[in-house]
Amino acid sequence: MLAPPYARASPNVLAIASQIRKPSYVSLQSALSYHGAIPESVPTVTCVTTGRPGRLETPLGEFLYRHLRPRLFWGYREVEVGGEERAYVALPEKALLDLFHLTPGAIRSPFVQELRLAPDAMDSQRLRQFAKRTAKPKLIRAAALASRVLDREKGGETLL
Repeated sequence: MLAPPYARASPNVLAIASQIRKPSYVSLQSALSYHGAIPESVPTVTCVTTGRPGRLETPLGEFLYRHLRPRLFWGYREVEVGGEERAYVALPEKALLDLFHLTPGAIRSPFVQELRLAPDAMDSQRLRQFAKRTAKPKLIRAAALASRVLDREKGGETLL
């Protein structure tokens, strides 16, 4: 990577995040934003890794790595993120489950509502299947709650 004015193109931060720490994949709010599942853009690229957690601040951005046990390290794909750059990014359903898993305490309706999930960006059935695969009661309950919210939003109802 070259500094301006010698750089021909600026690298994609998702591709960089996948290369800084291996194994890792982009997840949580960063992946949800990438998939259009939440309306916000996120300034910090958050990844999960089976290695040590950490935070890295660079001129290109801030990168946060959260630890995930190896048995939960799945549900991601290699995607093209610009030009010929590639990154490992969680599927939206797995990114949401990773967020639920790494959020302390029980996941309640207000938390899910505040995410403002886009119903067309997620498959509620896949979300429930992924949650069952984890065999974690907290994630199974949270996925059922999120699925109800997504299904109601798809039907045009809004929850208050």
